[in-house]
Order: sequence, then structure tokens, then C-alpha cells
Amino acid sequence: MNVTTFEQLPAAVQLLAEKLESIEQLILSREEQRTEAAPDELMTVEQASAFLSLSVPTIYSKTSKRELPYMKRGKRLYFSREELTEYLKAGRKPTNAQLSADAENYTFNQ
Repeated sequence: MNVTTFEQLPAAVQLLAEKLESIEQLILSREEQRTEAAPDELMTVEQASAFLSLSVPTIYSKTSKRELPYMKRGKRLYFSREELTEYLKAGRKPTNAQLSADAENYTFNQ
């Protein structure tokens, strides 16, 4: 085990700060790569199930009812992350504050 003395402490703290900075840069660059690749990413049924927090049978049920956007190649189903995100956003319900603001705007613009 390597013991750091009081005199070596500033240098050790500086080394830790540099390593932490490099780790942070690595994480940020990987997140940027993931967000850039995410819209075009295709997912399997199992991945779509995890992404939507739905069971696999529910995914199959929603695709058979054409409620979910999907692609089919042979016997396999594929889902676009971007299209599934749009599907989720389409189901967004406005808040009471948004409804009140819309009502006020409608009333004042009539």
C-alpha cells in the first residue's frame, strides 16, 4: 500500500483532479455519441419492451392493432427509437396550467 505524506498531498490531489477531469470528458463524449446515434437506432421487441416499460406480449398486441410504429423484415419486428419516442410524446396530456392558459388565450382572442 502506498502511503501519501502531508507534503505529497497537494500533488496527489492535483493528480486526482486531472484523472477525474479525464473521466468526466470520456463520459461526456460517450453520451454525445449515444445521443447522436440514438434516433437512428433500431430495437428488437425485447429492447422496445424495456424502452417502453411494457411486456413483450403487450408489444406484440399493440403492433397487431397497429398502435405502435414498427418495421417487419421476415418474421422479425424492429422499432425505431425515434418513432417510439414520438409515440410516447403523442400521448402527452397537458397540465391544468396549460389548459387554463389555452382557455384564457382562446377567450381573449375571440
